[in-house]
Amino acid sequence: MMAGEEGADAYVVMGNPVGHSQSPFIHAEFARQFGHAITYRALHVEIGSFRASVEAFRSQGGRGANVTLPFKEEAFALSTQPSARARQAGAVNTLHFDAERIRGDNTDGVGLVNDLEQNLGFPLAGRDILLVGAGGAARGVIGPLLAVSPARLVVANRTASRAQALRRHFDDRIEACGLDRLPAGPFDLVLNATSASLSDRAPPIATAPLRSGACAYDMMYAAEPSPFMRWAEDAGASMVSDGTGMLVEQAAESFRLWRGVRPRTGAVIDALRRRLRDSSSR
Repeated sequence: MMAGEEGADAYVVMGNPVGHSQSPFIHAEFARQFGHAITYRALHVEIGSFRASVEAFRSQGGRGANVTLPFKEEAFALSTQPSARARQAGAVNTLHFDAERIRGDNTDGVGLVNDLEQNLGFPLAGRDILLVGAGGAARGVIGPLLAVSPARLVVANRTASRAQALRRHFDDRIEACGLDRLPAGPFDLVLNATSASLSDRAPPIATAPLRSGACAYDMMYAAEPSPFMRWAEDAGASMVSDGTGMLVEQAAESFRLWRGVRPRTGAVIDALRRRLRDSSSR
């Protein structure tokens, strides 16, 4: 049986868990903009069976896949032609099946930068940025953040050695520290790249002086403000956002890689926010 309906190109998002994913809704909206015939579904993958699941989907005619936790590093290892962004991050969230090649890319960082600069009107060049967290989410965005020439990028993590490992991997322009030893601010932008919001917690940030007009951004998305966002409001941030826009922007970059056209994102972000609010009120 083919992966997609007759005449439609098939795509999936693979993860564990993945039932909560909004990617099928987002890509259906993108396809509607261009009149493209695609199918896109969420595919739950058991731990230890990622490679087999990818190969099965390819053998059924699948054209590409988004990859979410916990398989982004496995997706990188599986890629026969990783992009520069993927090699820099050591992780892949977009697979494109092209004949015998498996092209791998990482669109998380460009999604974040596009949301901040284009949708929120917050230019990043010359800014002092604090990135909280040193896991896969942080790894995926450091390269694109450095590419827009911030004045300073500080990576802070509960375990300082993990932040220091990212500094060694990327660039000595990064400052690395533990969350209990934040350097003096003030910061223009504080990014939460931890998973604390999934547990309804804020990362343990003792102090993070914010400059006037500062932005706080939670890379997780939800219908209601996260504990990190509430902390940022109390700390005096002028702009506070969750990661809904980042989710849509990184998906738009995946769609461009697969389909050769870049969707308009503004209306899709608005529609997704309404969808999240409606689902939370039921």
